[in-house]
Amino acid sequence: MATRLDNNDSGFEDAFVRLLETKRGTEPDVDDAVRAILADVREKGDEAVIAYTREFDGFELSSETMAVTGPEIEAAKEAVDPDVLESLELAAGRIADFHRRQAPEGIDYTDEAGLRLGLRWRPLAAVGLYVPGGTAAYPSTVLMNALPAKIAGVSRLAMVVPAPKGEINPLVLAAAAIVGIDEIYRIGGAQAVGALAFGTETVAAVDKIVGPGNVYVAAAKRQVFGTVGIDMIAGPSEILVVADGGNDADWIAADLLSQAEHDISAQAILITDDEDFAEKVLARIQAALRSLPRKDIAGESWDRHGAVILVPDLTDAAPLIDRIAPEHLELAVDDPDALFAEVEHAGCVFLGRYSPEALGDYLAGPNHVLPTDRSARFSSGLGVLDFMKRTSFIGADQPSLQVIGPAAVRLARAEGLHAHALSVSLRLG
Repeated sequence: MATRLDNNDSGFEDAFVRLLETKRGTEPDVDDAVRAILADVREKGDEAVIAYTREFDGFELSSETMAVTGPEIEAAKEAVDPDVLESLELAAGRIADFHRRQAPEGIDYTDEAGLRLGLRWRPLAAVGLYVPGGTAAYPSTVLMNALPAKIAGVSRLAMVVPAPKGEINPLVLAAAAIVGIDEIYRIGGAQAVGALAFGTETVAAVDKIVGPGNVYVAAAKRQVFGTVGIDMIAGPSEILVVADGGNDADWIAADLLSQAEHDISAQAILITDDEDFAEKVLARIQAALRSLPRKDIAGESWDRHGAVILVPDLTDAAPLIDRIAPEHLELAVDDPDALFAEVEHAGCVFLGRYSPEALGDYLAGPNHVLPTDRSARFSSGLGVLDFMKRTSFIGADQPSLQVIGPAAVRLARAEGLHAHALSVSLRLG
């Protein structure tokens, strides 16, 4: 059964801390298994990737069949329902429009001492995109990861996607076609992360790996960080809904289940100041579960990790929100902006009763790759800047060096770095 907490209870703090500290989506011995897989891929390249694909995905792969061909991509696009394809194209346009507005501007100025200073932005050269291919197909993940990279100017995007029994969902390939990804490999798991990070005979190494995956993929990304960059360690999905009694209980129940159906380790939490409304939502969740195709997943997620938190007043919600630091936050209240102003930590916030989180998953515009497991306290969702790097520059001439050089010499000598001091003092004359 989902956890029920009341902010008025004497034991609330201890129970709330237990809720925050409960680990979700972890499995023992993952790190050791992943370490062995990565070592194999680094040493044996394609041979290791092919062997692990045979073991985990159940089909025979070769170096020649690892890459998805152009005709396969086009055939998949043709096989998709035209209405669904139109919706994917609408989503792509909206996501691209939002992310174009994030493009940074460089800095180039001359300060009062006469030094030219600035920052120059450049795109990464090569990025690997991991797309899940297990219990569900996620073409939206293709759009959300690839479009900001394209907008940043990344010249090479290499996509990997698991192909159980050799099959890739046509929707995933159609999304790749829409955004212009033509380098796709039918490999997944830790072995695919290793191929992207270290390179193989068939897959050239990349500079950064982005995209969600299971615990093995997350562990692999963590272990290759440093060899390549990564976006984040994405945990199971999560949603926090703050709702008053003026909502339709069916709507809020559906919003909570929209994340619970992702994974048995996902988490859905409701905060409300109305106990009768909370009871209605709980009842509507059980009713909705009876008809959901993924009811077993959603039901287990809700029973194991779901929670309802009662507060005396919704003004008491903000401190709890910030301690949870949710990936997705819905503010289904009369004045969402007032509560939003009090919130410091959240991946993405959905304002008002007509802004369900599912809009953000698909086509509202902002990225759906968001910080999980309370990491919204210190990180942000995926965006254009994640596919760029900045280089600072400094230009001094003889007059400007005369202004600041003596101080640099003094500081270098104070640190005992006399060659540093010498390199400046020689130019001072």
